[in-house]
Amino acid sequence: MTGGNSLSEIPLASRKKLHNAWAMYDWANSAYNLVITSTIFPAYYETITGDGNDETVDHVQFLGHDFVNTALYNYSLAIAFGIVAIISPLLSSIADSRGNKKSFMRFFAILGSLACSGLYFFDQSTLGLGIGFSIIACVGFWGSLVFYNSYLPDIATFEERDRVSAKGFAYGYIGSIILQLICFVFVLKNDYFGITVGFASRLSFLLTGMWWLGFSIIPLTKLPAGRGALTSTNRKLSQGYSEIRKVWQELKRLPVLKRYLLAFFFYNMGVQTVMLAATLYGKSELAIPTVNLIIAILIIQVIAIPGAWLISKVSAALGNIRALMICVVVWIGICVAGYLLPSHNPMAFYLLAIAVGFVMGGVQSLSRSTYSKLMPETHDTTSYFSFYDVTEKIAIVIGMFSFGFIQEVTGSQRASVLALTVFFILGLGLLFYTRSAQKRLQKSLV
Repeated sequence: MTGGNSLSEIPLASRKKLHNAWAMYDWANSAYNLVITSTIFPAYYETITGDGNDETVDHVQFLGHDFVNTALYNYSLAIAFGIVAIISPLLSSIADSRGNKKSFMRFFAILGSLACSGLYFFDQSTLGLGIGFSIIACVGFWGSLVFYNSYLPDIATFEERDRVSAKGFAYGYIGSIILQLICFVFVLKNDYFGITVGFASRLSFLLTGMWWLGFSIIPLTKLPAGRGALTSTNRKLSQGYSEIRKVWQELKRLPVLKRYLLAFFFYNMGVQTVMLAATLYGKSELAIPTVNLIIAILIIQVIAIPGAWLISKVSAALGNIRALMICVVVWIGICVAGYLLPSHNPMAFYLLAIAVGFVMGGVQSLSRSTYSKLMPETHDTTSYFSFYDVTEKIAIVIGMFSFGFIQEVTGSQRASVLALTVFFILGLGLLFYTRSAQKRLQKSLV
């Protein structure tokens, strides 16, 4: 079940069931992305590694070195993404050859959810454990996504992919908001339960891991196992990198896809870095109180649902590349506004959150579906999405290290935010370049 032609022969009702089952993994794992990446964990980390004074720069000792606490957090995420970028080509090659990508998706889902639950034991005396579990949870989350994303061309026809991709993100936002609200009850109303805010935060990490693991059962039960492209089971691990090189060689005869990937590399570097660093930026640089910060993150999640849907409609009317250009222009404005945003101003932060929410889900959903539509018909869907995944992860590693390094050099995260506009501008220029190649290809086919 890999080609658009074979999928069109499957009854629509059966395809819709697959679409819903596939989207449920977004429902399951997006709780990690909200609670751990965006809200409670960053605020908890900043609290237990800081001195409580917004006017000072907090440092921590880790592995014998002195780090700015927020920079260490950014570096740890960069390490996690680097690990995923290294291992995903190996595993995706095995998955394509043996047809067992569901097994790898299951492995990373279990790994990530258990590590997420392990953050329950993270406190001021266990910094190493907290950093370690956060890295493993991040590897589990992103490692599972390369196999999850590769299912898109397997379960949706060419015409369905924008809509199904958007459905996945919409499910993710809805599911994560539900769990986030449950966690907020414990964190913000901890007195009702006779517990401290710290314990409530750690309980939230445990609940997130359980939610992720529990709802993953639905897609892991319903999705097809996949089929192998080779009959031999003696494929070398190193051949995973050969598959990446093979995809790279094939890109030479796919100029539109090659240029799109280059554009994606740069603008996604900015998108992911903003999303990963936003909470600590709001708390430590803009001095936004935790309650207001949480409200802003919820605003982003709520706005992202109609945002993803609306941008999918824009792409249907204007085309995927043009719709992505619009999104990137908005992201450039967001970075400039974030740099200029005054401290101690929750209302201004809310307005910025609305803008972020509008384009956050849309640009991710549209990027994924655009790639699936530009890639050629192939049985090696996981290898192709592994290439996409490696492109994304290398971009995030560069983005996060750049953000942390600029902060340590300048002493301010504002300079780091402003520097992200360079990535977006490069991405925008390359999208224009992609669009011109697309036009030439369309003319040649007339």
